[in-house]
This record gives sequence, C-alpha cells and structure tokens, in this order.
Amino acid sequence: MSTEYTVTETLDVQGESCPMPVVKTKGATDDLSEGEVLAVLATDSGSMSDIAGWAETTDGVELLEQEEDGDVFKHYVRKTE
Repeated sequence: MSTEYTVTETLDVQGESCPMPVVKTKGATDDLSEGEVLAVLATDSGSMSDIAGWAETTDGVELLEQEEDGDVFKHYVRKTE
C-alpha cells in the first residue's frame, strides 16, 4: 500500500458479487468527508474493473490504488468533494 494516504474507513464486501461491491462502495463513500480514504476488501475479481469504472465516471471520488492480495482484491478510494 502507498504511504501517500491514510485509510479512514474499511469496507469488507468479501463473499459478495456484482453489483454489491460497487453499490456498497458508493454508499460508504457518501458517508466520508472530503479527503478521507476508503479501503474496500472484495473477493469478486470483477470488482477490479467494476470499481475502477465506477470511480472513473463518478464525480467526487478518486481511485488511488488497486491490488490483488491472494484471493482478496483491495481498492483504495478517496472522496474528493
């Protein structure tokens, strides 16, 4: 994980499949303040493209990083407004 940001909240959506990782990520980012970072832990491999696509087309969020750690896909999203 990058040292350029600190995770504020963690959302565990392991075991859930499309579209729930994105739906719950959106809900969790809505509750963040500007500048806060959400870590999302998912086991659905589709979450890599789904969350990236959602972040790219959604104002007010920035996808900072994605990584695969064994069977877990980690996503780091910052609220920008």
